[in-house]
Amino acid sequence: MEKREKKNDSIFQHRLERHHDELRWLYMELYQNGDMFAELCSQMYEYYNCRSKKLKERDLKREKGPDWYHGKDMLGMMLYTDNFAGNMKGVKEKIPYLKECNINCLHLMPFLDTPKGRSDGGYAVADFRKVRPDLGTMKDLIELTEKCHEEDINVCMDFVMNHTSEDHEWARRARAGEGEYMSRYFFYDNEEIPEKYEKTVPQVFPTTAPGNFTYLPETGHYVMTTFYPYQWDLNYRNPRVFNEMIYNFLYLTNQGIDIVRIDAVPYIWKELGTTCRNLKQVHTIVRMMRMIAEIVCPGVLLLGEVVMEPEKVVPYFGTVEKPECHMLYNVTTMATTWNSIATGDIRLLKKQMDIVNQLPKQYVFLNYLRCHDDIGWGLDYETMRPWGIKEIPHKRYLNDYFTGKIRGSVSRGELYNDDPVTQDARFCGTTASMCGIEKAGFEHDEEAMNAAVREDIMLHAYMLTQSGIPMLYSGDELGQVNDYSYKNDPEKCADSRYIHRGKLPWELAEDKEDVTTVQGNIFQTLDRLEKIRRQEITFDKDADVYTYDVHDDSILCVLREYKGRRFFGIFNFSNQEKTAWMQEKGMYRNLLTGEKTELKDIRLSGYEFLWYGN
Repeated sequence: MEKREKKNDSIFQHRLERHHDELRWLYMELYQNGDMFAELCSQMYEYYNCRSKKLKERDLKREKGPDWYHGKDMLGMMLYTDNFAGNMKGVKEKIPYLKECNINCLHLMPFLDTPKGRSDGGYAVADFRKVRPDLGTMKDLIELTEKCHEEDINVCMDFVMNHTSEDHEWARRARAGEGEYMSRYFFYDNEEIPEKYEKTVPQVFPTTAPGNFTYLPETGHYVMTTFYPYQWDLNYRNPRVFNEMIYNFLYLTNQGIDIVRIDAVPYIWKELGTTCRNLKQVHTIVRMMRMIAEIVCPGVLLLGEVVMEPEKVVPYFGTVEKPECHMLYNVTTMATTWNSIATGDIRLLKKQMDIVNQLPKQYVFLNYLRCHDDIGWGLDYETMRPWGIKEIPHKRYLNDYFTGKIRGSVSRGELYNDDPVTQDARFCGTTASMCGIEKAGFEHDEEAMNAAVREDIMLHAYMLTQSGIPMLYSGDELGQVNDYSYKNDPEKCADSRYIHRGKLPWELAEDKEDVTTVQGNIFQTLDRLEKIRRQEITFDKDADVYTYDVHDDSILCVLREYKGRRFFGIFNFSNQEKTAWMQEKGMYRNLLTGEKTELKDIRLSGYEFLWYGN
């Protein structure tokens, strides 16, 4: 036993020594507090010691192969525990289904304790060490992560760093006037400083939660609330806040969490006179988190939620010498994908893919068509201006298209935070409903349904063609449509995002083997595509990826090359028959049918896609 303890100590000390000087330098730069830094190091050692033997073995294995998450076999699914299977135990019972979906990365949407009716979908955390009672307990979480690990499934969770719920112990004590806890938030006893912040800080939810401060009449103070009035922003100028949140982070990783999604990363440092977005101190904090994870739990990955334009997203990878996040969301490409569907024009998407494909190969993006959130139209309007596209009219067009107001649109969904002043709004809806499956099903239109399913599958095939980790949203594998029942729930009816957060109708899964059904067609085709992706060498992380000009602005063609092998993915983003003008020498095999052909002037039906390899 003593020998094992000495070995454990030496492993920890070796990791600490590797990072100590930089970690201390960054900490002191922010806080100038050596005692708090010493406490941090001491607590890191305690959390390392509390880490289970199995997790420590997992860490050691992943230290030896640190790029394990770059593999072409990676496939994720995000889901709400209650909507998917009721509770943690239910999710554990559904692991065989997740395996059928080829999933090896399970993102459990927020499951920590939140106040009923003031939860923001779980992002208003009242206790970072307690599972929401209706979903289970920490013991249930540990049992779920252990079972997932046995089945080679990684578990991802959200870590909400920017704020706590107003019901969190710190907030309750701050509201009671305890100075130590008030200093963990941004409290002001008059309007002067809040008004100065409001001059430079944009509003996140101008319609549902205008402003960045909330007045608390019982205390006579204003508190900063960037998101909702019941979510109080944490003050990371206070080293006690940083330390305690890191202890929460390490506690959660010790429950078996493999990937920590840092929620709202760009917002976590506030500076008067700025936008309070993407400040340099944010990068200092994320860099420190990366080093702390590499010391205590090096098998754990950081996934940054940075919903910004590309030039603001990429810096969150850090540098090769000083990395920050392991993975980032490919947000811009996701929004531009839907823009391409609405316009039948892939020029902007092609340009953005060219930019992403030129980035270093160690940068891992998480690719997705839908997530739990709305879709914002923060597109590259500078590029589109010479094409005659103006920002406000185009945003209005996109929202009219996806809400089905435009003639010829098959999409169904709802707006979110429709701002009458800026005339800006975001959009909500499931992938299937955006592709027309809901409309075709309602109208019993078989021809329209075939086109809608084609569009849905084409978009998934395109997502699987990109470099990085593809992430499905639960229900998309079965063509799940919008759920309008949220309108009858007084706690949800004001938030249209619940339209695509409906419970999974498990009766859909009963038809997943039957390719004559919508569910079976989508499920079985995705299964085939996912398996091809794992088998084909051209999907290797080191493959070179380019867009390929086929002389039609409706068709995106992606070329992947690796070790003399070539792959072509050809995607028709219009509902019309089109020709991809190509003159490739040699024979290529259709990866879905096995048929061999020359790639010369390929005809595609509306929303058709083709995968070819040599």
